[in-house]
Amino acid sequence: MGIFNRKNDAATATAPAAAAAAPDLSALTGDYTIDPSHTTIGFVARHAMVTNVKGSFKEFTGSLHLDGSDPSKSTASIDVVMDSIDTGSADRDGHLKSADFFKTDEFPTMTFRSTQVEAADDGEYRVTGDLTILGTTRPLTIDVEYNGAATDPFGNQRVGFEGKAEILRSDWGLSWNAALETGGFLVSDKIKLNFDISAIRNA
Repeated sequence: MGIFNRKNDAATATAPAAAAAAPDLSALTGDYTIDPSHTTIGFVARHAMVTNVKGSFKEFTGSLHLDGSDPSKSTASIDVVMDSIDTGSADRDGHLKSADFFKTDEFPTMTFRSTQVEAADDGEYRVTGDLTILGTTRPLTIDVEYNGAATDPFGNQRVGFEGKAEILRSDWGLSWNAALETGGFLVSDKIKLNFDISAIRNA
C-alpha cells in the first residue's frame, strides 16, 4: 500500500508542474522589433586548437512575427552589419573584416530569413531559415528557447528568446586558415552561434 501511495503522490505532484511547463503563448501573437540594446548576436570559434574566442555583432536590425496559437506561422528576420564585429581585439576584428574572411567592403550585411518554425517541446522551438554570408545562402536551423514576456517600466511589451546553432564556416566560403606546427589549424571550421533576443511589441 505504501508503494502505491508514493506513486500517487508523485503523480499528483508532477501534474501541476507539467501544466505550468506548457506556456500559453496565444496572448503573444503580434509583430515585434528586436531591441539591439538588450540583444546579443554572438559566436564562438576555437583558436589554435586550445582556447575559444568569443565575439559578437554590435549593429543589426530584426523583426519577429509571433503566432502563439500556431508557431508554424511565426517568422523571423535579421540583418547584421558585418563591420560591427567585435572580438575584443582591433587587429583581429580588422582581419575578420578583410578579404581573408568577411570582405565587408563587398558584402556589408549578413542576413537570416526564417522559412519554418516548429514547436519542439514546452517552450522550445526549431527555427529554420536561410543564412546569407558572402553572397552565399544556405539553410540554418536554430534551437530556440522561450524565456518569457513582461511589460517594462516604460510600458513596452517585451518577449525574450535564447537560441543556439552550429555551422561550418567553410560552407559559406569562409575558408581562410593557417596550419600549426603542432598539427591542426589556427581557426576552427565549426563555429557556435548564440542569440539572446529581447523584442518589443509594435504599437
